[in-house]
Amino acid sequence: MRIHSQGLFTLITKMLLPLSLLLSACSDPANNSATQNTNAAGPLFNAIIYEGARLIVGNGQVIENASFIVENGLFVAVGSTTAMTSAANAARVDLSGMTVMPGLIDTHVHLSTNRAALMDDLQNRARMGIVAAQSMGSDGPDTPIEIRDEIIPGAARYLTAGRGITSPEPGRSEVPHWVTTEEEARQAVRDEVARNVDLIKIWVDDRGGQYERLSPALYGAVIDEAHRNNLQVAAHIFRLEDAKGLLEAGIDIFAHGVRDQDIDDEFVEMVLARPNVVLIPNLPYRGVPTDLTWLSESMTMEAAEGLLLANIERPEVQEAFGIQARNLARLSEAGMTIAMGTDGNSYWGPHIEMEDMVASGMSPAEVIIAATNNSAELLGFEELGAVEAGKSADFIVLAANPLDDISNTRRIVDVYLRGENVPR
Repeated sequence: MRIHSQGLFTLITKMLLPLSLLLSACSDPANNSATQNTNAAGPLFNAIIYEGARLIVGNGQVIENASFIVENGLFVAVGSTTAMTSAANAARVDLSGMTVMPGLIDTHVHLSTNRAALMDDLQNRARMGIVAAQSMGSDGPDTPIEIRDEIIPGAARYLTAGRGITSPEPGRSEVPHWVTTEEEARQAVRDEVARNVDLIKIWVDDRGGQYERLSPALYGAVIDEAHRNNLQVAAHIFRLEDAKGLLEAGIDIFAHGVRDQDIDDEFVEMVLARPNVVLIPNLPYRGVPTDLTWLSESMTMEAAEGLLLANIERPEVQEAFGIQARNLARLSEAGMTIAMGTDGNSYWGPHIEMEDMVASGMSPAEVIIAATNNSAELLGFEELGAVEAGKSADFIVLAANPLDDISNTRRIVDVYLRGENVPR
């Protein structure tokens, strides 16, 4: 897995921290190991101690009445308040009654492709607690993908799959590479490698019978060429038949779940035999009205009204949701790694997607792990995904506990990126 520029920056920052600022291991055995809890030793300059919140670490662990120290944009100590020794010269923030969790990561979006609009997309996401987003295959040659290597205050991190690869789809977007031979498929991968993209995206879908879908020979060539260049491949799929073929060909990521039918035992066995394959469910609209009033503070009245008008009972789509929901629940229960993605370009989408994942049968705790730790690992962000010592201080302060009700991820009090409060 490649280390992104932000990850390299974090690693260098950790190595350069003066020894006088490092923290010794916490003596409380009840708070060791996974949380990397530590005890402050010596003066901490420019440090802030956040105290008293319930902390959802991101790896499945929860610390009630937690404290954590942020310095130079990093978590430098995390543990229970009772075990945390007071640090000199550190400012304090009382978060009693609040819940803190890691920032969310959206692994599948289609962002704007000009600089100003892309910046808006990333800043809007940061305000909603999304700290990183990956654009999945619709970034043409003029897209300013150099933004990925910039540290932009108040904006989510950005990754890109560049131009995706598909069979010819006249009438749809011409941004993806259209390939009809194995050599064209391999050249498309090489073209994207030259752009230094973060992964390769393919579409394997006939769009309801409109087109000839990418064949096993072609997607096999893409996967082989990508792996030769140390890149993973994410596949847009629809049919169970194609999902099985892609597993045989060595696919790394399903950018959608199976949508044409309930998965069978054979598919589950194939998935379990390939434990590194990750599913990004990208669930469809449930067809059931839900509360969207929480969006009124983050968008224009006109945009909010449009969403509310579409927020109606739609029995015709409930069956489609049911198929994907059952498939997600079965794969999650079987132990497949689940990440979180939303498709499209809705900056509020992760909060709805997480609600839909819970409606499918996953627990709120499982969904939070998917949207933080699992998604960070999938995208290679070693510095994100958990509130742990040494990681970037990207976190959300919530007024209520999302483990009780996943919709509480929307009750945002503050968002922090690299230790800095994001104006909301």
